[in-house]
Amino acid sequence: MKFLAIDIGASGGKAFTGEIKGGKLAFNEIRRFPNGFIEDGGRRRWDIQRIFDEVIACIGMVPNADSIGINTWGVDYGWIKPDGSLADLPFAYRDSRTAKSISAVHEKIQFDKLYSITGIQHLPFNTLYQIADDLETNPDLVKSSEKLLMMPELIGFMLTGKMVSEYTNASTSGMMDAINREWSDEILNAIGLPDEKLAEIEMPGEIKVPLRREIAEKTGSKASFVFTACHDTASAVAGIGASGSDWAFLSSGTWSLIGREIEKPILTDEARDANFTNEGGVGGKTRFLKNVTGLWIVQELQRIWKEDGYDRSIEAICMDAAKAVAFHSYINPDDPMFIAPDDMTIAVADFRTRTKQPIPEGMGGVARCVFESLALAYRRVFSKLEDITESRIHRLHVVGGGSLNALLCQMTADACNVPLVAGPANATAVGNIIVQAVCQGILKDINEGRKLVADSFETVEYLPSADERWIEAAGKFESFFNGVSQVHSSLNHTGPI
Repeated sequence: MKFLAIDIGASGGKAFTGEIKGGKLAFNEIRRFPNGFIEDGGRRRWDIQRIFDEVIACIGMVPNADSIGINTWGVDYGWIKPDGSLADLPFAYRDSRTAKSISAVHEKIQFDKLYSITGIQHLPFNTLYQIADDLETNPDLVKSSEKLLMMPELIGFMLTGKMVSEYTNASTSGMMDAINREWSDEILNAIGLPDEKLAEIEMPGEIKVPLRREIAEKTGSKASFVFTACHDTASAVAGIGASGSDWAFLSSGTWSLIGREIEKPILTDEARDANFTNEGGVGGKTRFLKNVTGLWIVQELQRIWKEDGYDRSIEAICMDAAKAVAFHSYINPDDPMFIAPDDMTIAVADFRTRTKQPIPEGMGGVARCVFESLALAYRRVFSKLEDITESRIHRLHVVGGGSLNALLCQMTADACNVPLVAGPANATAVGNIIVQAVCQGILKDINEGRKLVADSFETVEYLPSADERWIEAAGKFESFFNGVSQVHSSLNHTGPI
């Protein structure tokens, strides 16, 4: 059986085929395409038709695929009219529209109560706050629409006509009860959203349906479409070739997500105050994790440098950073100023000026500052993760594009003082395929899938160097940034995202 996995991120998409042969997964990339929000009347939105056209092109490249699955980022969504058409372009999570709706929601239902139901960390762009803005600023849109579908399920509907809310993705919305895994009536009633506007929540890999006839004819595909683990991090964790339970994961890309799989959500005051989140996982698990602003900062630096005439590859940037002075200065990656600045180089410089730190020299010095700061941010979350789950972590599995960054991987192993296993880089697509294979009856369960991953992909191990300078650096990091407003912890944040 041939599987097609389409992994769509905020900055680009990739398509892969997979076939299980001789006890291994034969895995091949077939297409890449760009993505990014567009400016529409001063608002940031997703060009869903262009994304859909890219998906169609991917399917058309593999007309002999037997099974197709799509995953994307969470939170964002589109409204579907009764005739099946899209009511409007979906907003992008980096739009600032929730600035007023956050406080309005918390007046109706306090965040402490929200967390006790959903276990979801406060993020200003959570679906809950976006919908509250729709209800306030465009109630006719909500009233005239039949259903709200989050991004991967929206694309799935456009391909199949089936309306589904997939568990791992629904869990990111801030509206799902983490215990019973259903939409929370209490939350929906608080914001005034009728429950019939939401599709029924289904577990990953439980629903497979044929493509619409016109899609099948256009692409030549006879594949069935599987609502896999639609949230990209859920797929990425499913694609880790790990065993046992003493490991944590770091999904390293535009965002960094650090956490571990647990049997039941942790809804304690300690977890809430540390702003950890409980998201749906494959196999009935919960992904207990925290978001850290990730390689977005480096990507934006790279973009600005290119505009200034310095077109540097990430490999060249890392080489320059490796030669720069170590432990020179730091930034707080989660400061709101790094979410969507016009010029990331200015934002980084302004932060160091604000905190009275020396300015590193050249692009290499700036990049090293960012990489070390990311590693120290990971250390902070890693330590808290052990505390809250009350168990030691003996391995950190890093997946995503960041797993290919040897400099950052070694820094992270050193900062966290734990062996780090890097790879597979495309774990999201791998996990997408694993869930499809379980759905299609080719694999028994996620555990068999993870063993297949371990047998199929090479990984790189980074051992901690026991360099005590990281301990000193961690102390400075905390002294600089304790109390600094953070986008992931400030419950009253109302700035742009």
